[in-house]
Amino acid sequence: MRVRLEDVARAAGVSPKTVSRVLNDEANVRGPTREKVLAAMAAMDYRPHQPARSLASNRSFLIAMLYDNPSSNYLTEIQAGVLEACDLHHYSMMVRPLHMEEAGFVDRVDRLLSHHHPDGLLLTPPITDNPALLQRLRERRVLYASVSPIERAGTIGAFIDEPEAARQMMATLLALGHRRIAHVIGHPDHGASQWRLAGYRAALAEAGLQRDPELEVPGDFSFGSGVAAARRLFSLPRGRGPTAVFAANDDMAAGVIWAAGEHGLSVPGDVSVCGFDDTPIARQIWPTLTTIHQPSREMGRIAALQLLDTLRGRPGAMVQATFSLELRESTAQAA
Repeated sequence: MRVRLEDVARAAGVSPKTVSRVLNDEANVRGPTREKVLAAMAAMDYRPHQPARSLASNRSFLIAMLYDNPSSNYLTEIQAGVLEACDLHHYSMMVRPLHMEEAGFVDRVDRLLSHHHPDGLLLTPPITDNPALLQRLRERRVLYASVSPIERAGTIGAFIDEPEAARQMMATLLALGHRRIAHVIGHPDHGASQWRLAGYRAALAEAGLQRDPELEVPGDFSFGSGVAAARRLFSLPRGRGPTAVFAANDDMAAGVIWAAGEHGLSVPGDVSVCGFDDTPIARQIWPTLTTIHQPSREMGRIAALQLLDTLRGRPGAMVQATFSLELRESTAQAA
């Protein structure tokens, strides 16, 4: 027979309301009582009945993650972290792709809210910074958390110091003797593109080097845009091309390595290549990719936890996560 909430309450010697409060991770339950209820749940293998739980609390216990991003590797990592946080707190998760350029983008989010009634939204870049959407969410009083938003004041979620991370990557290339360093810029609507470009330019300035507009090539965070950008860079006249390419994410860096092979260039013998994010592709290609490790999975988990805390009446925050530089086989001393 199915174990009911009332059975857990009887076994723990508390009221059903107390069990419900523990299940919803509400703050007004004393530590020993909470532990007693959790022990009873585990011993009885209690599984909450989601429809009854939603009806009793007037919540859906659902978080919706929204995205418009061509990098599946990055999104998979974020999604895994959000799901981890949801599982921990007995929440369900839905993932919804959207296209901000399409007419009726905000209306589509409106329909999602009306049909599925998520308790909150998890926004990923570049949706994090869409003014029309943010205004609509404020109007509807929808709680949301953001991953790497441009505007952080009054927002909860997670971010890293991306300009500093990019500056450190550039400092590494400069220390290897590279002076003709190209940058493949990310999608123009992403804050990450602006921050990583700023770090690239800051490092050149610190080294006393003039930036060369020919070496700043647009991309959109996709593999294909990395290939296209690299073809443009590798077609520059001799002496004006790069000895190193810093792509604003790993997918584009993988495209640069592909294009280098197409042009008969050795990586890192003829050209060093590095990326940003440290998604799985960075370790799956050859040579393995020097990159900035952005803890995307952890950032998704942190952002979701901040949202869940806010939903339970606790103060959420915008949390800074820690990055690291991963040196691998795709970079070497300048020839």
